[in-house]
Amino acid sequence: MTTTESAVLNPDVLVRRAAELRPLLRANAERGEDDRRVPDENIQAIQDAGIYRLPVPRRWGGHEASFTTFMTVSEEIGRGDGSTGWVTALMSVCGWMVGLYPEQAQRDVWGANPDARACGVLAPTAATRAVDGGQVVTGAWGFASGSAHSQWAMLGIPVVDANGDQLDQGLALIPMGDLTCKDTWFVAGLRGTASNTLVADEVFVPDHRILSVGQALAGVYATEHDDESLYRSAFVPVLALILVGPQIGMARAALDVVTEMLAKHKPISYTFYNDSAAAPTTQLNLAEAAELIDTAHLHAMRAAGDIDEWAAAPHHMDRLTRTRVRMDTGYIARRCREAIDLLVSIGGASSFAEKNPLQRIWRDQETGSRHAVVNSSIAAEIYGRELLGAEEQITALI
Repeated sequence: MTTTESAVLNPDVLVRRAAELRPLLRANAERGEDDRRVPDENIQAIQDAGIYRLPVPRRWGGHEASFTTFMTVSEEIGRGDGSTGWVTALMSVCGWMVGLYPEQAQRDVWGANPDARACGVLAPTAATRAVDGGQVVTGAWGFASGSAHSQWAMLGIPVVDANGDQLDQGLALIPMGDLTCKDTWFVAGLRGTASNTLVADEVFVPDHRILSVGQALAGVYATEHDDESLYRSAFVPVLALILVGPQIGMARAALDVVTEMLAKHKPISYTFYNDSAAAPTTQLNLAEAAELIDTAHLHAMRAAGDIDEWAAAPHHMDRLTRTRVRMDTGYIARRCREAIDLLVSIGGASSFAEKNPLQRIWRDQETGSRHAVVNSSIAAEIYGRELLGAEEQITALI
């Protein structure tokens, strides 16, 4: 097998490189929102920093980095810009998922282009028919974050037999050249993610490029390289947790903006405070917001640590821990939302001026935290049922 030449970087170097991108990402944030896609300059800078190779196997020139590193880098990118952070997290985790496919599929993606990126939509919103050697797929998939910057897409499909009976749910790995993209992403927040709709019309997908979701949920993957612990990580915990890394970064960005604002000694309107930083309410809200962000980060590190430790263990992550990671994911999003709410309140109505980046950060996090897999109430119900030993759950995504 041909491998690519690439130095495996120390995790601290990757985190530092991500942090160094912050000025560029912040400078381009408004343009990304106006254009409704992440600027190509951002994508190229992230690629040049080696960040898209975080979850790529070393066999293909990647860093094969832990999910603890992944989450820390994700926070840093989200701290620069929410949409860029979201797209980077989604495309990067899809890179990890490519590593779950058989060697032949991995060669299809990375053999000719070691920097190839993928986007993905898990929901099986398609019709399929079985043919010799694969499935023919027709369908449409919404909210394909990263589709504007990807060469491949992983899309949910029903896997059927010759009679049309469904055998499994799969993820079909399809070149973007075989798909069309409909411009459907008109939203209040995360506008720059270009999470548009991908459409397939009678596209043939060979069997080696269809990953069994049913087996993945049980921790059984198609890769022949079972010595690579990263690609034994629990499927749903990974797909859930990566959604909140950028949100922690957004909350930190909001804290940065407010701290910079307070350094300018602005008064609080209609009070005798000539310097809002001198007001106890400001100090209390700032401290509470910072603590909420730290709480979110600590839960993210615990959950990422769980994923990494279980991936290195001889057994698949147990069900209770998987539900706890779902709970952590929803909890993190809520804490970030609460922190940003306190911070925009410090700024008052001026926080929502179009020229103030706080309003964009607020909209981005409010939107991202409503992702179905992040839903904190659903996550709490899942975890609570598991703690009580309930036999039935409310979703297969555990």
